[in-house]
Amino acid sequence: MHGWIILDKPLGLGSTQGVSAVKRALRDGGYGKFKVGHGGTLDPLATGVLPIAIGEATKLAGRMLDSDKVYAFTIRFGTQTDTLDLEGKVIATSEVRPTIERVEAVLPRFTGPIAQVPPAYSALKIGGERAYDLARAGEEVVLPSRDVTIHSLTLSSPAKGRWQPQPDGGGGSTQVRDVIPPPPPPSTVPLPLAGEERIEEITLTAHVSKGTYIRSLARDIALALGTVGHVTMLRRVKAGPFSLDPAISLDKLADAAKARSLEHYLLPLRAGLDDIPALALAPDQAGLLRRGQVLAGIAVEDGQYFAMLDAVPVALVEAQAGFVRVVRGFNL
Repeated sequence: MHGWIILDKPLGLGSTQGVSAVKRALRDGGYGKFKVGHGGTLDPLATGVLPIAIGEATKLAGRMLDSDKVYAFTIRFGTQTDTLDLEGKVIATSEVRPTIERVEAVLPRFTGPIAQVPPAYSALKIGGERAYDLARAGEEVVLPSRDVTIHSLTLSSPAKGRWQPQPDGGGGSTQVRDVIPPPPPPSTVPLPLAGEERIEEITLTAHVSKGTYIRSLARDIALALGTVGHVTMLRRVKAGPFSLDPAISLDKLADAAKARSLEHYLLPLRAGLDDIPALALAPDQAGLLRRGQVLAGIAVEDGQYFAMLDAVPVALVEAQAGFVRVVRGFNL
């Protein structure tokens, strides 16, 4: 049981609770005791891909922190909360609602390298204290901006969040949309202006670098549109090499543990390094690397490799000028 289980994290579950669920499944299935860790925090109000590393794969979990992520998220316009999501209290409101065309026009401004101010309610530390702890204590939290990269930012669906006036049989109109959750009461939602089609919310997909806060991105997009907004839905659809395709629910995890079939959902150690080429080793070379020694005279290009003896992972290594050194060794 050395590898990865990809959870489709449900709403309300913290990342550490996801780790606990996998530990419990291993215990319930009688698999023995293994180290377990997660490959990148996912907020309780977010759902989606949560890579869980088991056994020797925990040595690679840190690489997930540096990997790109892909998120689908919904911005609701008109209110901003202190947490920038559904959990917080409203701190600003606006009657302005954008059009889809206006949203499309501003998205290029948030694509590529950008500077971003993280949310006050984040796990970043200020003087040794978590920013969210200071914010909850009522202290003013001012975080410096950081440079991140938004590789792509697109509408998830051209009509997502669109309000359509429909005949109601009495000469008036009703408002409908095709997204969840249901719309606010009609009295709180501005009607579309003549010749324009305003939207109450929009769902976007973002491919981002490490350190990017989607809540901050949503805040800044709303401000660029002349209004305010907050995130009502956040779903991670990819983390590094891991997508939703192999992800399993907590129910399926528990059922697999009872049936002693967890190994059917276990991705190999190598799955976390699918962007790194393999380096085949001879038995004596594998022995040297396992003792932490350096291989010399290896004719490969400089860079990182996944060193293997037949089908057994030996180490993540770094090659430079014909020398190969261990970055992370595996006890397999």
